[in-house]
Amino acid sequence: MSAPRRLVVLDVDSTLTRDEGIDLLAGLVSPDIATEVAAITAAAMRGELDFEESLRKRVAALRGVSLDAVAAATSQVTLTDGAHELVATLHAQGHLVGAVSGGFHQMIDPLAEELGLDFHRANTLEVDGGLLTGSLVGDIVDAQAKASILVDWATSHSIDMANTVAVGDGGNDVEMLRQAAVGIAFMAKPVAKAAADVSIDVPDLREVLAVLERGL
Repeated sequence: MSAPRRLVVLDVDSTLTRDEGIDLLAGLVSPDIATEVAAITAAAMRGELDFEESLRKRVAALRGVSLDAVAAATSQVTLTDGAHELVATLHAQGHLVGAVSGGFHQMIDPLAEELGLDFHRANTLEVDGGLLTGSLVGDIVDAQAKASILVDWATSHSIDMANTVAVGDGGNDVEMLRQAAVGIAFMAKPVAKAAADVSIDVPDLREVLAVLERGL
């Protein structure tokens, strides 16, 4: 009898990638803005700030950044060791892999295509005349949205919630980690570790495969 089909959903910033995309974008504005945004990002990921409020404040600092600059920042993003192997192995085993992010489609779409993800969801930066306006378009992907998206993907592909896995590192991942049958905290903040079933403290996504092979 074959193993049941799984859905594995990963956070992006500091999980699927080693970078925080918004911090890279802020570095295009000025060193002072980069420092300010990085501090807000860190506090939000520790669960100390309301995510939506902190996100809108950080995005406002990006007003005037060009789409060409966003593309340049995206090219600097580093995939976490083992990312390709994780996705390829899960696909070879017949599983589905998605990514859900509080980051931005403009940065994540190319990564999703490179990895061959089955689905991905993120926030969308508003653009006017090729420049960021400092605002967002549509609903915010926050902690609760991540959990809901995981359930939606599982339901739409007839995957039992008992066969769902979530991987994340910060406060914005807590609800998703709790919602999944297996929540994996990856190089995570204490708030995410507390919500997870297991923690990985080695910066290599192949360790996720090892966890799943152990049947946790």
